[in-house]
Amino acid sequence: MKEEDDLVRVALPPRWLEWAVEIQFLAQAGITYTKDSYDLERFERLRDIAAEIMSARSGLDMDTVRGLFCNETGFQTPKMDTRAAIFRDGNILLVRETESGLWSLPGGWVDVNRSVRENTAKEVWEEAGLEVEPVRLIALHDRNRHNPPPYAYGVCKIFVLCEERGGSFRSNVETSESRWFGREELPPMALEKNTPEQVRLCFDAAADPLWNPVFD
Repeated sequence: MKEEDDLVRVALPPRWLEWAVEIQFLAQAGITYTKDSYDLERFERLRDIAAEIMSARSGLDMDTVRGLFCNETGFQTPKMDTRAAIFRDGNILLVRETESGLWSLPGGWVDVNRSVRENTAKEVWEEAGLEVEPVRLIALHDRNRHNPPPYAYGVCKIFVLCEERGGSFRSNVETSESRWFGREELPPMALEKNTPEQVRLCFDAAADPLWNPVFD
């Protein structure tokens, strides 16, 4: 299990994906800031080339790639995703994804009108039915450095230690159940959301009152 975790952790995106993402980023910046109509056409063509690379190498159709890859406006920055680490009697709370049947820490994309703290608590309430108080930052991870498969855009994964305040699981469209797991009894994980190594990092943080957040 430890060797598999290490392979997940050190796996980096393929070079073609890094190139396509960088071309997209430079093209988007050019589209945002250029004042020249001819340069605008060139930057838009560069963005199209990046999308063509993504489509050819990933197997996704161009409409899907454009929706994921070419719908940003303004200066392009990574998206944010929060994951909540909640403990009870030395065990961590995981929720079971309805669609995949795999397990993850409660969490999701940060809404534009919420802070990281607010969004973390909101996601726990929606997915696990618990009221929590976010208390400490555990880690900031560059998703493509830790979680497969590689995405065509940047994601900052924010792991937050939370204290349980009340509530209980209730059925919802995203998750089918919640359970508490020990460090060495983790179930099959939704690796695109969190790996066993990331969950065990949360155990380390919870056990250390002087924990220093880790970041890439």
